[in-house]
Amino acid sequence: MPNQPEDQKSTPYQKAKKSWRKQRSNSRMIREVLFVLIGVLSAGFGLKGFLMPNHFIDGGVTGISLLINVKTDIPLGLSIIILNIPFLLIGLKQIGKWFSITSIIAISLLALAVAVIPYPVVTNDKLLVAVFGGFFLGLGVGLTIRGGGVIDGTEILAISLSRTSSLTVGDFILVFNVIIFSVAAWLLSVEVALYAILTYLAASKTVDFILEGVEEFTGVTIISHKNEEIGQFIRQHMGRGLTVYSGKKGFGKRGESQVANDILFTVVTRLETSRLNNEIDRIDPTAFVVMHSIRDTKGGMVKKKPLMDN
Repeated sequence: MPNQPEDQKSTPYQKAKKSWRKQRSNSRMIREVLFVLIGVLSAGFGLKGFLMPNHFIDGGVTGISLLINVKTDIPLGLSIIILNIPFLLIGLKQIGKWFSITSIIAISLLALAVAVIPYPVVTNDKLLVAVFGGFFLGLGVGLTIRGGGVIDGTEILAISLSRTSSLTVGDFILVFNVIIFSVAAWLLSVEVALYAILTYLAASKTVDFILEGVEEFTGVTIISHKNEEIGQFIRQHMGRGLTVYSGKKGFGKRGESQVANDILFTVVTRLETSRLNNEIDRIDPTAFVVMHSIRDTKGGMVKKKPLMDN
């Protein structure tokens, strides 16, 4: 008897499960696209509705672009694209092709939004401009990261440099922004630099809130009956170290289980959590996953391997 096609061998349950996973994947993709679009619109509103009309700046690549716009009248969108190119090239090598493509699209959309969309000027009050301009900018950055990309390449550079230094990602970002604010104090005024610091603080706190408090590194504990397949993905495709604990029994929605099961633990960067979650959902949608923030790590494979495959 001739071999039947794979689809004909599948049971109705397997077909339904495959269809359900495909729907979940499509829904996740749509959600990530919406995150990027809303993030771009929010960041554009923070820039054109608050910061640009009042000649305020922020930290990171966006802050440098704003500073150039104030002093030279070069279009902000053009500066954002040009200044982010080196960071995106680093991201292509260190983080992955899909991440870089998403970031390129997000940055291009932000430049287009700033150039085309007629955002209203909300206020000229300096304190309100600093706080709410930073809030909407940080909201945009956070949502874009949730969508799998970035609109400011500073963090990519910081992650890359931290692998060859004892300083953390946060330390590099802080030093980078201190330099920007010092230049702003020299070229503009000390007052503008002080308000820029307030804008940066508002933006960074908003980003932390959007990312649910996730810091540079995230510890992930995974309990699944398909732990071997998940562990293989973490080791081979993400290049991450992995610790396996032996679990004797557990208690869940289906009652007490006496079946022994291995428990996986790994540490990833916050830019990798979305990819890891997506793969766990694909392999075992019923897996129990616990994540918690880690301020920094020492040793292991976190800083030694690329963040994502090309």
